[in-house]
Amino acid sequence: MSPDSGLRLERQLRSALVDLVACEVSDRRVLEVMREMPRHAFVPEHSLHDAYADHPLPIGYGATISQPTIVGIMSEALALDGSERILEIGAGSGYQAAVLSRLARHVDTVEIVPELAERARLTLEALGVTNVDVFVGDGWSGLPERAPFDRIVVTAAPDRLPEALVDQLAEGGLLVLPVGPEHDQRLERHRKRDGRLVREDLGAVRFVPMVHAS
Repeated sequence: MSPDSGLRLERQLRSALVDLVACEVSDRRVLEVMREMPRHAFVPEHSLHDAYADHPLPIGYGATISQPTIVGIMSEALALDGSERILEIGAGSGYQAAVLSRLARHVDTVEIVPELAERARLTLEALGVTNVDVFVGDGWSGLPERAPFDRIVVTAAPDRLPEALVDQLAEGGLLVLPVGPEHDQRLERHRKRDGRLVREDLGAVRFVPMVHAS
């Protein structure tokens, strides 16, 4: 395949994928960013067809890159206007952070696996993303030295709300995360009002479990 034909195929596959995501996501900013973001750059070990299929893919160390529709749904649920500071728990490949980098002012992302954190950092750097900082750490602890955050998003499922993340969410902020055991997870959105959380159920999902550092 020539470079030109490969580029055409990539654009066709990416456009078709975003058309699928648009069945569940209406935010035009989110869809446009996903139409521009080269998902294949985050999963170079997979084929172009797999990279632009609407399903998760393994990236090693028991982690996955999330299904694109879920990335779109979670990005939309954060209700971003471009001014926000975001904390992401679970950098993984870096794809979700890359999407959010085009929708918010700054993203701090925490990854428990050092190898994945370094890989995400290098991929983001190669793509010219300058407003994402990648940290190695235990997501259950959040990133207290950078708190408070306007938005927090978690890309692995804890069995309960991590208290540290609740504490690090700014007043009026939104926390979006999957919660529950592997076969009974719900995507939840919580808004902090007067120091307390108001919960909204966004539907059933399935994510890898959120683990503690050993």
